[in-house]
Amino acid sequence: MRENNGFFWKTPKVDDFYREWRAARFLAAEAARSAGFVEIANLANPSEAEKTELIRRCTAANLALYATDDSADQRGGLRPFAEAFELRIAEKHRSAGGDGIVALRQSDAPGQKGYIPYSKRKMNWHTDGYYNAPDDRISAMVLHTERPADDGGSNQFLDHTIAFIRLMDENPDYVAALMHPQAMTIPANEEEGSIRPASVGPVFFPDADTGEMQMRYTARTRSIEWRDTSLTRDAVAFLQHILETPDPMTISLRFGAGQGVLCNNVLHDRTGFDAKAAAHSPRTVYRIRFHNRVKGMT
Repeated sequence: MRENNGFFWKTPKVDDFYREWRAARFLAAEAARSAGFVEIANLANPSEAEKTELIRRCTAANLALYATDDSADQRGGLRPFAEAFELRIAEKHRSAGGDGIVALRQSDAPGQKGYIPYSKRKMNWHTDGYYNAPDDRISAMVLHTERPADDGGSNQFLDHTIAFIRLMDENPDYVAALMHPQAMTIPANEEEGSIRPASVGPVFFPDADTGEMQMRYTARTRSIEWRDTSLTRDAVAFLQHILETPDPMTISLRFGAGQGVLCNNVLHDRTGFDAKAAAHSPRTVYRIRFHNRVKGMT
């Protein structure tokens, strides 16, 4: 199913290779649901055994949960943690610090007020950087909880290859529609005086470095345009149904302090939190995005 070192799916025909790949993805996703956390003794300097296990899990199921009891500066440890995996930081967001890390917390600061990631509101299913240009794709990310909410703020994660399989099993033409180079458009947007250009591209696409499957998607209904075909609309509706059901392979959890996820930009969401709190919520989650996937050392 690979041609020219790229990622190519024979959507009209489910061949033996696809069936074997499908079975392996299900086994990996099921194992990931019960795998628990990889314990990291020193976030800034993970051991070879810790790195090997995180890479193994990301290779198998596109994500790995981890936890650290390290009482040192956790934000300060995240950049060397990422560098230990040779990940290329891609965070150009206006809220990123000089270290390329974004602090996701309730905020009224200019440039953050009114945006859902900096509020207590729930976030719908998405992959990160779905609005990025094709040459600026996000292939991996870390979400690290420094301080959880007092109530709520849970996450769900679903390996995007499972979503692909569900679509394939329902109707291979759905996959073809969502791989179209004009399947999803995020219109141009003005942010603090600068224009973010429109982003047009497929939902499923090959990672530029490895050829492995990646996904760009958002369940939002505003400021998004889907290709105007009945097949695309049906495919999007079925994908939304998969995520809202939810899929049995979904991982649902509420991170505690020092816990996080390293992943190849899988589908994820977030529930609302601290809705009854009179003041700002203390919940703080750090996010780092990367241009390359989590994989073995080169």
